[in-house]
Amino acid sequence: KALKDIKKFEEDGVGHLPICMAKTQYSLTDDPTKLGRPSGFKITVREVKASVGAGFLVALAGEIMRMPGLPKVPSANHIDILESGEIVGLF
Repeated sequence: KALKDIKKFEEDGVGHLPICMAKTQYSLTDDPTKLGRPSGFKITVREVKASVGAGFLVALAGEIMRMPGLPKVPSANHIDILESGEIVGLF
């Protein structure tokens, strides 16, 4: 599947975009049981997605689920509505 995805992106003119790897956070590999920084491994890329608006391709390795990077403290914690009805803390 990944090779077909790459071929399609090249045909569509976006194959030159930088690649971001989406893999387990526990290892440099695509295998979460190989903790840390093992050596002598191969990564299996199962699928490649395009994030053209962001300007990169995402190579999905292993059983990874894509999620946005989130802050340690949610932005909602800084939003409030004043007694006047004005909403503050949005930006």
